[in-house]
Amino acid sequence: MSDPLLQPYRLKHLTLKNRIFSTAHEPSFTEDGLPKDRYRLYHREKAKGGMGMTMIGGSAIVAPDSPAAFGNIRLWDDEVVPWLKAIADEVHGYDCAIMIQITHLGRRTNWNRGDWLPVVAPSLVREPAHRAFPKVMEDWDFARIIAAYADAAERVKAAGFDGLEIEAYGHLFDAFWSPVTNKRDDEWGGSLENRLRFSRRVIDAIRARVGDKFLFGLRMVCDEDRAKGIGKEEGIEIARRMVGTGKIDFINVIRGSIDTDNALSDVIPNMGARAAPHLDFAAEVKQATGFPTFHAARINDVATARHAIATGRLDLVGMTRAHIADPHITAKIMAGEEQRIRPCVGAGYCIDGIYEIGNAACIHNPATGREAQVPQVLTKSDGPAKSVVVVGAGPAGLEAARVAAERGHRVVLFEAQGQAGGQLRLAASLQRRREIIGIVDWRVAECERLGVTVRFNTLAEAADVLAESPDIVVVATGGIPNTGFLEEGEDLVTTTWDLLSGQVAPAAEVLLYDDNGSHPGMTAAEFLAAKGSRFEVVTPERTLAPDVGGTNYPIYFRAIAKAGAKISLLERLTHVRRQGNGLLATFWNEYSRTSSERAAPQVVVEHGTVPSDELYFALKPLSSNLGEVDQEALRRFRPQTLVRNPEGRFQLFRVGDAVASRNVHAGIYESLRLLMNL
Repeated sequence: MSDPLLQPYRLKHLTLKNRIFSTAHEPSFTEDGLPKDRYRLYHREKAKGGMGMTMIGGSAIVAPDSPAAFGNIRLWDDEVVPWLKAIADEVHGYDCAIMIQITHLGRRTNWNRGDWLPVVAPSLVREPAHRAFPKVMEDWDFARIIAAYADAAERVKAAGFDGLEIEAYGHLFDAFWSPVTNKRDDEWGGSLENRLRFSRRVIDAIRARVGDKFLFGLRMVCDEDRAKGIGKEEGIEIARRMVGTGKIDFINVIRGSIDTDNALSDVIPNMGARAAPHLDFAAEVKQATGFPTFHAARINDVATARHAIATGRLDLVGMTRAHIADPHITAKIMAGEEQRIRPCVGAGYCIDGIYEIGNAACIHNPATGREAQVPQVLTKSDGPAKSVVVVGAGPAGLEAARVAAERGHRVVLFEAQGQAGGQLRLAASLQRRREIIGIVDWRVAECERLGVTVRFNTLAEAADVLAESPDIVVVATGGIPNTGFLEEGEDLVTTTWDLLSGQVAPAAEVLLYDDNGSHPGMTAAEFLAAKGSRFEVVTPERTLAPDVGGTNYPIYFRAIAKAGAKISLLERLTHVRRQGNGLLATFWNEYSRTSSERAAPQVVVEHGTVPSDELYFALKPLSSNLGEVDQEALRRFRPQTLVRNPEGRFQLFRVGDAVASRNVHAGIYESLRLLMNL
């Protein structure tokens, strides 16, 4: 019996070779608003990986008064056409179809970008996420924006694309549909027919411009799932009416709203949410319209995707974030290697990275978005096999072992604990975040496949390493909780590690101090909430968890809010002293230049880690490079060839938190860069 996912699908005049596609999303890989080489290589890799269709340009913008909010493609400029054509030609070379999503962002951007034009919307309703107060559209705005949609569609067709879809959730197109954002009492507002008038005009203009032999659909919200918004019944009726125009070819179903981070985290759910939470709803829309239906939302594993197609819920299934983690999903299914697919763990680092680091990045696949420099598939070295010793089986150490073994070298991996994982095991101890251990499990399986020798329960010392006669040594020993920032009371505080590991039970009342601003402190807060502790979160920052992205922090904040926890900003913990049977914490506010004190039975602190570097410094004088990294070679993805000690018997490197307190992606990327040319 053939795999449902690998069955071809005919969409109007176009036959797709399988049912797997990547929905439009904006990784912010553009340069000057144009999809140049980085953008092209990113989508080429997915086409090479076997999918039936890729969609580019999450919200490619049709007009200058829709300034880019997150690296959007500048589709209003003719200069974009040759760049689009280059992408289309390469993707088509792998028998993969390609479409683009186009939009006018409306109020989902801000006026202080691009050409500093006022943003527009049906009514004066501010979007909380992007914070702009829009101008209410007037007659000449309608005429030029409708024309801009048609002009953009013509450019897409000229570039050789197979089709396009309009973004119709949270942007200008559908802002006219929703009573929340359309307060007008003229021909563009009020009744449903009036609220759909702008959409009909845009659809008519596009179809007139591109003709019948060009695919055209909507990625549309069919239920805003919020008070006074588009409800399920009205949303399905809008879908019926859009289909009834006879001018679109498919619908791509969305449920929810995106004008706040909290709402967006439900539309694009991360770890802890159930798989495919909106799939059954998409199936209802398909049944009600009888129309080709696509959908993507946390369909990040093959079994769920296969179920969606096999049961007729969808015609095409979007595995977008899954392909960021592994662009070769389809090829591995076809090769019978489904178990080797690098899993999407739902960390949300990809979408949050657009705002945090300036572009999308997979938490544990550093090659994605760096295809020009880093191969998705490593090949064996042409040189002689070397002996590689890795110490520490956290994410960075496992990646070092995997990469070296993929290159054909002999690898021994030492780990002090009885299992791999390092700090990720602490993160995974929170039930909602247990999926993150997939980062470890995948690498452990790959190391087993590649023949890496793993020695658990071994606290490696210099003699153990030297006994392996190594050519390369990678120290990935991680770090330990940093409590040294305190002027007094280091021995009195509980670390987030103590808490999450179960070594120390949470007290009934807790002061949680977070001077890291990332996931560890928030994981501890959610842990305390689940355990029923009463707690206060204190941070020296002006906002809570500044390094946790927009699709992740809402879940933590919900737990904190439901627990009734107090949040205190702008206060830095300086001292902790005993007071009776409890503790007294002293905080300094540099703005008021005053100190304050709070009593609590338990003070939990999160301030990153201090490198566990004793082994590194013991080995350093024996190494040929004296531990030095050629940073220019690292930056340019070239081999490490420095020799500082000709008598040295091996090259020595340290990676991840053994260097400095950072995140998972940093450690994995570091190991990959250092060893990919070994």
